[in-house]
Amino acid sequence: MENPEWSIYMVRCRDGSLYTGIATDIERRFAEHQAGTGAKYLRGRAPLKLVFKKRIGSRSLALKIERMIKRLPKDKKERVVNTRIDIGQLLQRRK
Repeated sequence: MENPEWSIYMVRCRDGSLYTGIATDIERRFAEHQAGTGAKYLRGRAPLKLVFKKRIGSRSLALKIERMIKRLPKDKKERVVNTRIDIGQLLQRRK
């Protein structure tokens, strides 16, 4: 059985906050968020906008990068979204 390709994505909420998640099918997952059946954090925060997505590969690597992005300060998360800066470079400079 083939291993699915995992991606990381970021969603902007009505209040400007950014939610980071992983999925094998971002469009399906984003549709779940919009329908209110995805992450609890996003419920009641519509309208939602998918602002970033990037293929990562393995699930374990996607989880690791998701965890690292969630720990970044908001200004660095915004830099990922606005400049499409390489995630690897940003995470190396996060300290």
